[in-house]
Amino acid sequence: MTEHLRSDPTDRPAVRAFERHRQELRAKRRRGAILFWAILLVAVAVSVNVAQFFPQRLLAGLPRVGDYLFATLPELRPDVLFEGTRTEGSLAYWYFNLPKYLLLLAETINMALIGTALGTTGALILCFPASHNLVRSTWIYTATRRLLEFCRAVPEIIFAILFVYTFGVGPLAGVLALAIHTAGALGKLFSEVNENVPAGPIEGVRGAGGSWLQEMRFAVLPQVLPNFLSYALLRFEINIRSSSILGFVGAGGIGQELYYVISFNHYEEVSAIVLLIVLTVTSIDLLSARLRQMAAGQEQFL
Repeated sequence: MTEHLRSDPTDRPAVRAFERHRQELRAKRRRGAILFWAILLVAVAVSVNVAQFFPQRLLAGLPRVGDYLFATLPELRPDVLFEGTRTEGSLAYWYFNLPKYLLLLAETINMALIGTALGTTGALILCFPASHNLVRSTWIYTATRRLLEFCRAVPEIIFAILFVYTFGVGPLAGVLALAIHTAGALGKLFSEVNENVPAGPIEGVRGAGGSWLQEMRFAVLPQVLPNFLSYALLRFEINIRSSSILGFVGAGGIGQELYYVISFNHYEEVSAIVLLIVLTVTSIDLLSARLRQMAAGQEQFL
């Protein structure tokens, strides 16, 4: 029995040292976890205090939200629902400005479409030098990454205010603001897709004597194009919603009219415009989702 105890592997110095080290690591991880949750709780408490996110304030304000929403609802009457624009209680009376709204909505969609197209083009150009596996120069990679970070870090509405001041009130400011922010956001997503491509096709084009541009064109782009299309369509959906907000600072579109009717308390027109925006965004979301599925299905053919 004495010999058995002497031969017990747990009594060996190396095993004891390993167990001590394992216990120290577990204790260190526990201390790190406790510190993390303590910092998180303090940060949440400070944020709640700074934002004044207090239950009593929420309870006091919620009824006013309901009052405002109720005030924006139209007074529709079933007996005159389909009468003309001069009859109160009819749909036509509620949407008496529909032709104007549709023109402004078309302007909003065009802003989003052109801004997305320009931003996607910029992202397509910048995403390759922003991928660490596709560019050898650290300076080029770092500079491109920082440029993309700046473009997406500044909110569209800040760019819109700058361009409204520069070019005046109108959709041009909104298009430029959306294009810059889209380039930054999509450039990051595109570069992350690039960094996951297999290296085999790239090395094949390089071994055949192809240039860097030919590597990107024939080895990388065919692999990532379906994902690029999917992300671009998703960004178009986001830009439709964003372009509606940019009108609040004079960047054109339906948002500018919405800001006007809110400012002058034209309650029924507020609900008419909001409902129109919601229906438009929902329709575009459904169409865009279908197009994204089609783009993903093309992956096996590229």
